[in-house]
Amino acid sequence: MNKNKAIAFGLVSTVFLSINLLFNATPALAHHAMGGKLPSTFGAGFISGLAHPVIGIDHLAFVIAIGLLAALSTNLGIMIPTAFVIATAVGTGIHLQSINLPAPELIISASVLLIGIFLAQKNQVNWSLLTGISAIAGIFHGYAYGEAIVGAQTSALGAYLLGFCLIQLGIAAIAFYLGKRVLNQPNKSILWLRFVGFTVCGVGFTFLSNIVLG
Repeated sequence: MNKNKAIAFGLVSTVFLSINLLFNATPALAHHAMGGKLPSTFGAGFISGLAHPVIGIDHLAFVIAIGLLAALSTNLGIMIPTAFVIATAVGTGIHLQSINLPAPELIISASVLLIGIFLAQKNQVNWSLLTGISAIAGIFHGYAYGEAIVGAQTSALGAYLLGFCLIQLGIAAIAFYLGKRVLNQPNKSILWLRFVGFTVCGVGFTFLSNIVLG
């Protein structure tokens, strides 16, 4: 697949994905595992924490994208997903302290769109800028995670935090590994990584449109 065909395929796929998600997208604060029930045990909290970043496609798309961006960056690129994960824990803490953040769903959707643009573009973005953006985005993603655990007992809360930190690090690590594998191909083509970037853009655009248009 040549460069122009790969980019065209990515754009067409993004359009179809956006149309599909537009009718199925749910706000970030509405993502709940455990059937929407508040986790009451360590095990339930841990499972809920593992599930939340996965059942929310906006969260999942962001984590995959930063893992791939880390692969495209220098050795310090690993700081991108690390900063994000730490920030999500901070964001959850902010929510648990009943501190209101402005327009969290809007900012989460915009962050997915922005990180997708960074991945889809030809020129690489400085790792320090990506780390800063990921940290800011992480606070808002974590704030959304906190909605599912407000009022839980300490053991369930701790397990929830552990669960979503581990799953995010795991997903980012897999994306990082796959990104490096792509870059190690003989032609060092990054077209497939750019295709993923277009797809992430589609996810972000769809969620953002759903919020703006109601």
